[in-house]
This record gives sequence, C-alpha cells and structure tokens, in this order.
Amino acid sequence: MNLILLGPPGAGKGTQAELLEAGRGLKQLSTGIMLRAAIEAGTPIGLQAKAIVDRGDLVPDEVVVGIIADRLAEPDCAKGAIFDGFPRTAVQADALDGLLAGRNSKLDVVIQLEVDDNILIERIARRAAENEAAGRPVRSDDRPDVFPNRLAKYHRDTAPLIAHYRSKGLLKTVDGMQAVETVAAQISAILEAV
Repeated sequence: MNLILLGPPGAGKGTQAELLEAGRGLKQLSTGIMLRAAIEAGTPIGLQAKAIVDRGDLVPDEVVVGIIADRLAEPDCAKGAIFDGFPRTAVQADALDGLLAGRNSKLDVVIQLEVDDNILIERIARRAAENEAAGRPVRSDDRPDVFPNRLAKYHRDTAPLIAHYRSKGLLKTVDGMQAVETVAAQISAILEAV
C-alpha cells in the first residue's frame, strides 16, 4: 500500500506516519527528515539544501524526487510507503506516479490532515519555544520569522494537490486538530476501507 499524508507543515503528518509505520509495516518516507539528515551529515545535497531550508523555501523538485526515487528502491519499501511531505508540487505528484508505475505499483489513498492556520502558527511557535526551553535545537524552518513563509508556500504550491487527488478519487480528509489518537483511529479506518 502506498499513501500520502497531505497537509501544511506542522499538521501532524510526521506523527501519524510514525504510528502507521509501527502499526502497518510500511516505510515512512519523509523528505523533511531525509533532508535534515543530509544537512546534518554535511553531504553535498545537504549543503545545497541548507541555505534553501534556512530561508523557509522548498528544495527544488528534481532534488526531492531524486531522494525519493533512491529511497523507494530500497528493499524495506517493498510493502509500500507512507509519503510524508511529498509530493509538494504538481511536478512532484506527476513524478511520484511515474516512480510507482516503474515499480508496478500505484498510489492507493491520499489523506489530507485539515488544520486551522492560526492554531497551526501557535502550535509551531509553542514547539519552538519548548525545544529552546529544553535546550534542544529549534529547527531553522520552525523559527517564528520563517514559518509563515513555509505556510504561504504550502498554500501556493501544495494545497492545489487537494483538488488534483480529489479529482482522481484518492482523497480522504481527516480533521487534524483532533487528538493524535483520534486522528490515528480515523486514518486506520480509512486504510481498512481502501
């Protein structure tokens, strides 16, 4: 099974993907996690991405698609994948269709996590403050001066994918403002029905 968790940054996609990975044996493919690891490791792609991410901008499609293509080819993705933070653009959505077709596979469902932008901004500010207070690093793209840019880019570049996947009959929607457990239960019910 291959599924996309779609929603703005901070909507809970990563949390839900981790729960699904543990419970269903699918691999979470988070472009954000993969890019942050590359940045931390100082790889060439990481160095290229660092300046872009620090501004709150999106990494170019070809870089992200390349990372996903390499990761999908690994044996632990044989049962399927949970795409978390990918695709973010129409170009990436088309590329994903091609990658899956090349593996004799397809996209089974897209689950949109709906959230309120104002509450989301508060949630991210709180996450940044909690990390700072605990002495943990604050993600550069969670800084209060950067996050609104990320959110605006989501609405401009990624939100149009909602209509794209709805037109293909793949879109299911969950209220992402609910408790983590409630969202997880609703996602599980959707996957059972697919």
